[in-house]
Amino acid sequence: MADVQIAERGPLIEVVFDRPQKLNALTTEMTGAVSRAVDELARRPDLRVMLIRAKGRYFSAGSDFVGGGIPDFGGSTMEARRWYRGGVDRESLQSICDKIEVVEKPVVIAHHAPCLGGALELSLSCDFRLAAASARYSLPEVALGYLPGSGGVSRATRLCGPHWTRWLVMAGESVDSSEALAIGLVHRVFPDDLFEAGVSAFCEKLASYPAETLALAKLSIDLISELDRTNGRSIERVANSVLFHAEEGRERMQAFRDRRKATQPDLKP
Repeated sequence: MADVQIAERGPLIEVVFDRPQKLNALTTEMTGAVSRAVDELARRPDLRVMLIRAKGRYFSAGSDFVGGGIPDFGGSTMEARRWYRGGVDRESLQSICDKIEVVEKPVVIAHHAPCLGGALELSLSCDFRLAAASARYSLPEVALGYLPGSGGVSRATRLCGPHWTRWLVMAGESVDSSEALAIGLVHRVFPDDLFEAGVSAFCEKLASYPAETLALAKLSIDLISELDRTNGRSIERVANSVLFHAEEGRERMQAFRDRRKATQPDLKP
């Protein structure tokens, strides 16, 4: 059986990690599947949402350094940085995370159980992080003598601030699902017995929204996060000036007006 599966359900493309004997430790096969799914999501207009989830006791124990390990760079820090970026013959976790951030469709990741190390770095690049109550989170790299190097430090700092990033990165401490919600690491926590249904309903809702609107929302939020208030407002106006001419949005607005007109009483004297 493959360690990862890609499936499609209507407008949803889904990546499922299924390597329970290794606690879903991430291999190049597994991250490569994520990369291929992102490419399909970007290429095909019929696909509107991507979901990453897993089976087993762990969402993922992190990157599989036991199976692959960190190469010997011969003392060259430049080669180490090149390896992180993917070198010339493989796609790195760092580049996959960057790809997720720029695809103009929503990517959801759903943690039913512990999510550690490189898997948490992958999660931080996704648009939405949903958790079951039994999930917990950790970036334990400090105990091995290095840092989360695929965007873990920078993305955690943006999401949770330096205060909690120190707790995760410097202290190597874990947080449970309720703490993760409180510090902004996840968006919502579901009771374990309602987790699957909650994740499905959330993805279905996203898929029902106009694709152009979600694309410009994602792009606008990323741009505005780096701008001052005045330029941020300009981005909002530019985005809506485009959306006012989008066919799907125009049709939805007209349908809304027709419903309102049909339900409003006749106010003529």
